[in-house]
Parts: sequence; structure tokens; C-alpha cells
Amino acid sequence: MAVQRTVAILVFDEVEVLDFCGPYEVFSVTGRDCNPRPFRVLLVAERPGPVLARNALSVNPHHTLADCPPAELLLVPGGQGTRRIMNEPAVVEWVRSRATGAELVLSVCTGALVLAKAGLLNGLEATTHHGAMDLLRQVAPNTAVRENTRFVDNGRVITSGGIAAGIDMSLHVVARLLGAETAADTARYMEYPYSRKT
Repeated sequence: MAVQRTVAILVFDEVEVLDFCGPYEVFSVTGRDCNPRPFRVLLVAERPGPVLARNALSVNPHHTLADCPPAELLLVPGGQGTRRIMNEPAVVEWVRSRATGAELVLSVCTGALVLAKAGLLNGLEATTHHGAMDLLRQVAPNTAVRENTRFVDNGRVITSGGIAAGIDMSLHVVARLLGAETAADTARYMEYPYSRKT
């Protein structure tokens, strides 16, 4: 029987839209003809009710931090809202706690700041949006920050550059877990140029 992995994507006010929607699309359409599908994708927020993403896009999360089921993949996107949630103890502790039981921990853009605050980037390499490299260096002094790369794969922890780079990272994850052919099929369905390069 096929294994279905749950993907929990944290969303919050001022989250960058493509940061979470890009990975959401990738994981949602992967294996779209399979039953069950390889991934069940959930949006998770701090509290009940809509989240206002960048440019006032209203999003209705599936769960809150309190009632989110266990997830094999934890993804933290970026956006201006990370500057607030990286200093919210309840959010940082939730990320730290959920990361412990996750198969993979992922970030897009400035979601890396939240992973850093949770202590998940210590001794690792990481990347983020090109405009937040110095901030990541400040928040994560024990992390080797890499510029000019789409994503950095440390094994369990994978970080990506800004916005659209989250799609590349997500396809990379699909390739790691399900094979390059499945990742290429997903990219072809999305009409997205697929490259295995970082």
C-alpha cells in the first residue's frame, strides 16, 4: 500500500503568497492519479479564522497550531510576517517541537529566519531571499549562509531562496522521496521548467 505523507505548511499574516502556494501546488498535484495521493497538504495558522497573506489575499487554513495532526513534512514559508512570528514564542516552540518528529523540515525565503530562531539551522548551511541574507546571518551566526543558490539540502533540513525558489525545492523533495520521474511529471503538469540543479 502506498504511503501518504502529510505536509504541514505554516501560514500567517503577511506570508508571501507564492512562498506557500508554490509548494502547496507541487505537493498537491504530485501523483494526482494515485489513490491515495502521495501527499496530503494542510495549511496551519496560529489561531482560527482567515489569514491575510501579502497583498490582502485571504486564506482559510485547515488547522491551528493546537489541532494540527502529525506531519512528515513541515514547511515554513517567508514574507514580511516572518519578522513578527520569529519573535512569537508559541510559534517558534511549535516549529521546534514539530520539527522533532518530522521526516523533513523545509523553509522558503525568510521562513529560514523562523527555523533559525527555533535552533534548527545551527551548524548547517542555509539560504533565504537575496534581500535577507544579512538578516539571516545575524539571526543564525552558527549557520553558513549560501548566496546565489535556489535551495540548500542538508539532509533533514532544506532551505530555499525567495518566492519561486520554493517550487524548485519542492520538486527536489518530490524527486528525493518519489524519484526524478515523478518530479518531472509534476513539473510537466504544472508547465514549470524542471532542473535538478540547486
